[in-house]
Amino acid sequence: MSDVQKQIIEELKVAYWMEIETVTNYIANSINLDGVRAEEIKKALAADVQEELTHAQTLARRIKTIGGNVPGSADFKSAQASLQPSEDTTDVVSVIKGVIDAEDGAIAQYNEIIKLCDGIDYVTQDLCIQSLADEEEHRRDFIGYLAEYEAG
Repeated sequence: MSDVQKQIIEELKVAYWMEIETVTNYIANSINLDGVRAEEIKKALAADVQEELTHAQTLARRIKTIGGNVPGSADFKSAQASLQPSEDTTDVVSVIKGVIDAEDGAIAQYNEIIKLCDGIDYVTQDLCIQSLADEEEHRRDFIGYLAEYEAG
């Protein structure tokens, strides 16, 4: 296995953990938020959980397919400080901003993997391009929510 292939596997593991952490935080925030204004955000987060979990499963399969091993929970290190559930369960804006931060991180990670795979691993590159499109759509949705919440 070449050094670039090993690097691709390591970057896929980073993306995998990002997706797993996003699932955890989306579940927590979709349940913890309170208030009438929170309902749409709670629904959006709950709906996005399955898509993010699917991304994680797809990444895990790809890691294994190209010669890596999918890590277990002992290897997990949290990184999404801005998406942690707030003590103020009505602070919808901080959750929205946390989602945007998480999506920005995922977008940057997928772009990095796409560049790394160019000319080397087209299947992984294509998988990441598809996930990138999903993450960009999620970010766009939450940017729209943020504009609405900040205006109103």
